[in-house]
Amino acid sequence: MRFQQLLCLACAACLVLASTASRSAPARSDDLDNFLADKGLLTQIDQVRQTVSVKASELVVNAMGFLGVPYKRGGSTVETGFDCSGFVRAIYAQTIGMVLPRSAAQQAAATQNIDKKDLAPGDLVFFNTMRRAFSHVGIYVGDGKFIHSPKPGAEVRVESMGAAYWNRRFDGARRVDAEAGANAAAAAQTQQASSSRR
Repeated sequence: MRFQQLLCLACAACLVLASTASRSAPARSDDLDNFLADKGLLTQIDQVRQTVSVKASELVVNAMGFLGVPYKRGGSTVETGFDCSGFVRAIYAQTIGMVLPRSAAQQAAATQNIDKKDLAPGDLVFFNTMRRAFSHVGIYVGDGKFIHSPKPGAEVRVESMGAAYWNRRFDGARRVDAEAGANAAAAAQTQQASSSRR
């Protein structure tokens, strides 16, 4: 039963991605299409688009596999439980091998700002839950919903960004850029290492 639910969620995420891509794709002239085809670029563009869609779907499906894992302040594994940024960090590391910085604020700084209307599955959503910017983070799953590890006593769950609590505290949407994320993670690890030596 759990596998069927995950499969349905993965299909829903793919449909959301496909509809977003079709709405946001600019109309191209025949001349441009011919030029791109002559250069072999249409095939490359389609391959990149498919790779991005697959990775986003994998992120969402992988994240759904952790539903019910308890919140743990400072937690970053399924055995210990997760806090919000530990959950996001673990999903990105396990799914695409990218190590994001540890805190929600660092993850916001290491990612690309996008408009809320451009959110796609796998993007990060941030909230101000502790009277400071980017104090909470989750992963957008599509259809106005996100998955996260919310607070002590709770478990990893999916919630609507339209709910009054989250809507009031929404702090921005971010997209993970592989190169920028790797550079910021390296900088954060260097900073942590130098702090621990003092």
